[in-house]
Amino acid sequence: MNVALAKTGSSRAVSDLFASAEGRLPGSPAISAARRQAFETYERLGLPHRRIEEWKYTDLRALVGEVLPLAAAPDASALSKAADAVKAHAIAGACRLVLVDGVFAADLSDVKAIVAGVNLKTLRETLEKDAGDILATDSTDAVISLNAAMATDGVVLEIAGGAQLSAPVQIIHVATAASASAFTRSQVRIGKGARATIIESFVSAGAKAYLVNDAVIVSIGDDADVAHIRLMDDAPDAVNITSQFVTVGANTKVNFFNMTTGGAVSRLQGFITFAGEGSDLSINGVNLLKKTEHGDLTLVVDHAVPNCTSREIFRAVIDDRAHSVFQGRIIVRPDAQKTDGKMMTRALLLSDEAEADNKPELEIFADDVSCGHGATAGALDDTLLFYLRARGLPEKDAQALLIQAFVGEAIEQIADDDLRAHVVGVAERWLERRS
Repeated sequence: MNVALAKTGSSRAVSDLFASAEGRLPGSPAISAARRQAFETYERLGLPHRRIEEWKYTDLRALVGEVLPLAAAPDASALSKAADAVKAHAIAGACRLVLVDGVFAADLSDVKAIVAGVNLKTLRETLEKDAGDILATDSTDAVISLNAAMATDGVVLEIAGGAQLSAPVQIIHVATAASASAFTRSQVRIGKGARATIIESFVSAGAKAYLVNDAVIVSIGDDADVAHIRLMDDAPDAVNITSQFVTVGANTKVNFFNMTTGGAVSRLQGFITFAGEGSDLSINGVNLLKKTEHGDLTLVVDHAVPNCTSREIFRAVIDDRAHSVFQGRIIVRPDAQKTDGKMMTRALLLSDEAEADNKPELEIFADDVSCGHGATAGALDDTLLFYLRARGLPEKDAQALLIQAFVGEAIEQIADDDLRAHVVGVAERWLERRS
């Protein structure tokens, strides 16, 4: 008997996702083959679900259901909308690089402001030169495989060794297309002894019900000093899944901060590896969630070498029926003696229906280390609320003051005064919308 395998309607829809977009994806025939292989991996695995331990609290099959088709290339109308959004979210003094619906927009970017020591290319240009290693993927993660298969554009930044950037570089992702997906992948290489601040912003220019799948590959050389600020303020019904891969050299200082204030479903998964001794890593995050928003921060910090320090501070403020997730794992390899790694996560529940899932983990295979973790969840202190209200503050204003103090420990880790003030302003605007 001849047996023919028949695809269901759902399977055909998944296959059509790549087939309909393949003609728009940049790259040589070899890269196209790598894309097809990555998509076959995604097709085999499907969207992550609760039976996968790393995705236990963020079941994309239930929360998202399906991947939307690739967004069309932005036209003049889309670029005009994006320009208004860029003005609203641009950080003063920063060199702006803008991606609209997954496509690099040179006219909206400060390409001429790129300083000496910084080389800028687009992902499209890089792939057309057959640099396929930028699409290298982890076949065990369906979301990362899907990004490798569908990435249309991104920025490729090389910061030369010794370069001291006086102004931040801000990468702004703008969504203008409704009911569509944008797939971007960027690479940042920072040379030995360089000093740089990278800012990523995710915003909407009137788009609704869209999906963002972004990946960022960061390589940091020895003796560098790097700050990476990420601000996610997508539309209330959007989905944002971002994967970050960071390699840290020796005697390097890295300060990472993430704030999530939008999106129906969001997940930032970061994989940070110490590749050189004597480095210091500070990771700080804040989730400000309301209504039915779902925000997930998942971090894996791999101490692969000795004498490195990592600190993780995470705060979540959850209102209505929102759901915040923190998963932090510190891995200490057998040779990574003298490791100092600690993480602390705290959740503030503003409603009886709010939910926080905190999952800190330690995997220690060395004996001369100092590691620890903690997690708490609770409500606003009634005594402090009474104290503030007794002095004439309305209830919402009193709550806002306590919430600002609660998230302040994470925000204060931002070294730059202007950036810290900008992030405080973002938090204050969220509090105003809540009231």
